Amino acid sequence: MIDLSSFTDTIVLCVGDVILDRFVSGDVKRISPESPVPVLLATGEQTLPGGAANVGRNVVSLGGKCILVGVIGDDAAGRELTNILAEGDGIDPDMVTVSARPTAEKTRFVSQGQHLLRLDREKTHSLSVEAEDAVIGAAARHIAGCHALVLSDYAKGALTDRVITETIALAKNIGVPVVVDPKSPNLSRYDGATVVTPNMSETVAAVGLSPVTDALAEEAGRIALRDAALDSILITRAEHGMTLVPRDEGATHLKACAREVFDVVGAGDTVVATLALALGSRRPLEESARLANVAAGLVVGKRGTATVSRSELLDELGRISLIETGQSATKFSSPHGLAERRKQWEADGLTVGFTNGCFDILHIGHLHTLEFARAHCDRLIVALNGDESIRRLKGPARPINGVDDRMRMLSALTYVDAVVVFHQDTPAEVIDLLQPDVLVKGADYAVGDIVGASTVLARGGKVLTCPLLPDRSTTGIIKKAQIA
Repeated sequence: MIDLSSFTDTIVLCVGDVILDRFVSGDVKRISPESPVPVLLATGEQTLPGGAANVGRNVVSLGGKCILVGVIGDDAAGRELTNILAEGDGIDPDMVTVSARPTAEKTRFVSQGQHLLRLDREKTHSLSVEAEDAVIGAAARHIAGCHALVLSDYAKGALTDRVITETIALAKNIGVPVVVDPKSPNLSRYDGATVVTPNMSETVAAVGLSPVTDALAEEAGRIALRDAALDSILITRAEHGMTLVPRDEGATHLKACAREVFDVVGAGDTVVATLALALGSRRPLEESARLANVAAGLVVGKRGTATVSRSELLDELGRISLIETGQSATKFSSPHGLAERRKQWEADGLTVGFTNGCFDILHIGHLHTLEFARAHCDRLIVALNGDESIRRLKGPARPINGVDDRMRMLSALTYVDAVVVFHQDTPAEVIDLLQPDVLVKGADYAVGDIVGASTVLARGGKVLTCPLLPDRSTTGIIKKAQIA
């Protein structure tokens, strides 16, 4: 079972260039008579925290907590960004206001998912000594309570050489891993970092070599590590995947996970946020890179400055493990482990359904019930009687199939999001623990007789009965087989 519950206890300090991202969407139906350019009829506008602030959004979306240190101007954009961050949950902003420079702002004009134009408002000169002192002081106030440091460099001036050097030193002095999303071609600026994450163009600028193949990517990584005092480098290679090159170990090449690519805006933020959470929760570097690779594949399938939730990441990890090993690494769980995941589903706004049974010989009647249940919820938990539980209910000749086989069969179904085994005669304890929103049983039960109905109804949930398919039962199948 893949467990990301430790993300909840992980606090990431993110220092860098905060940006106000604005998206103006609309329709283009004609060309301007004034000049040969499209006319965008605006129909909507969305404003989101971008840059280092989007790293914070990704940390929170994945279940962690983020302390955000950045620089804003004494202007309307700075106040708007501050208000957006204050309204969110999980990001603790500690902004340094510098009246002499505007808040960095990017406005993208989009029609039918296509970017027409981007308008930037910014000044990218380096901070004054006083502003540097304020940023370093903010980082120093928070670092002791954090588990990872991210330096999010968008080349807007907040991460000066001094800010970078001193914040990395603060983290290294207490053993906190440092993840850097670099913008400078001089990677030695980030000396002391645990891992830097340049993309393909940034890698070319840094080492003069394009990482288009695995071999070239590894060579580029070795050159970077030769010229800079970094522990490792993770080169993000778009459709070519990622290459992780640690200083003292062999390279790892990760295939791209994206099924569809709609928008790459903010994908680097997702990578460093996932890396930081994984490293901060004491996962090995290679495992952390694999998680970041999967998260990046999810976020590029979304439009705009998007994030990935922990539920989405777990679901995708389960899908990948099913493809690679023939069994899901995310669908089996203990009751208490599943309770933590159920809380995350609730935090993501997903309704959780529950049904239970022996599922001894899987047949069309079972599939009918599972399909019905999944149609009434976003995530479906199936509670499975253990072998001894079935023997007490059905007799010593049952089950026909052991619990491990039955779990594997159920987990292979797309209707099913989690399988949990109970060993009592009824699933009452599991239902009390998991508190589902929807409880489903076959129509041969009256609602008042369904175990757990009172628990679900008491919390405002629904209890549904699924119409039965005639002459479809495990008992009937066994009788037919005995006659034959």
